[in-house]
Amino acid sequence: MSIRSKKSQISREKFPSEESQILTDDKNPPSYSPSPRSTTALSQTLAITANLANLLPTGTLLAFQLLVPSFTNNGSCDSATRLMTLVLLVLLGSSAFLACFTDSLQLSDERVVYGLATPGGMWIFDPPPDLTALPDLSKYKVRIIDCLHGVLSILVFVAVALRDKNVVQCFCPSPESKTKEVLDILPLGIGVICSMLFVVFPTTRHGIGYPVSKGR
Repeated sequence: MSIRSKKSQISREKFPSEESQILTDDKNPPSYSPSPRSTTALSQTLAITANLANLLPTGTLLAFQLLVPSFTNNGSCDSATRLMTLVLLVLLGSSAFLACFTDSLQLSDERVVYGLATPGGMWIFDPPPDLTALPDLSKYKVRIIDCLHGVLSILVFVAVALRDKNVVQCFCPSPESKTKEVLDILPLGIGVICSMLFVVFPTTRHGIGYPVSKGR
């Protein structure tokens, strides 16, 4: 064997090729664990999002999106359809307001009952046969925070209605430039302010259709 071949063999044994190192690195990729700070920020963001989703009148908005195109004839309103659309908006806004006063509670037998908060307590829609299974309903009476959430829900609904092109074309088919600017800016401001107030002043009520925490 020549001296040159011996040197090349020794160099291969001492210094492995770059390709083998790359293959080894691919088999054992470095593991990364999220920092506690990023995990905490993500948890807070998810909690805020869940709180907003629970407080905003999602059922009312769904009915709004389904019914408004038909009531407004896709924005081409006459006197009759304009009146019908106005009545629809009033009814949907009222439902958004009343939804903030609905509540639910879980009984000892895991049964969930629903009711409406009143000044004297909660009025149960379908009371159980054994009324002694119900807790003290006076604890669930109307509070100031309920009225605040009701007003904010109406404002959020108004903001959504003002951003709908069918509603705008129905009630204001040819807006002036200043009116158009107001229609563009006002709903955004209402939505941001109401969302912040929803987060700052949360509620403990569970409306109809939302999960109930155990022990409540």
